Amino acid sequence: MGLVPNYDINNILLEEVKVIKDLGVCFDSILVFDKHICEIVNKAYMTLGIIKRNLVYISRNCFVTLYKSLVRSHLEYANSVWYQKEKHVDKLERDQKRTTKLITELAKKTIW
Repeated sequence: MGLVPNYDINNILLEEVKVIKDLGVCFDSILVFDKHICEIVNKAYMTLGIIKRNLVYISRNCFVTLYKSLVRSHLEYANSVWYQKEKHVDKLERDQKRTTKLITELAKKTIW
């Protein structure tokens, strides 16, 4: 590979960045979105943990509503940008499988 050219504006050298966050999506220089997926999955697990710890005796319908509004909304945000990667889809499906285990009626099912 050749050297990356230096760019400047008004003789001020522009800094090279590896990752930039725009509208909540982390873009890296080769568009693999690993950092973004890691961040949203961690945020989803944290939110799911809060629901699980604080709302132990909630109904299935209430849990599903909370999951869809608080957890799944994070997982699906801007998915048209990064959804093309198979490994990312697998991480998100693992989160959904983990969630089904929290609902006693769905705990024995492998996929929703």
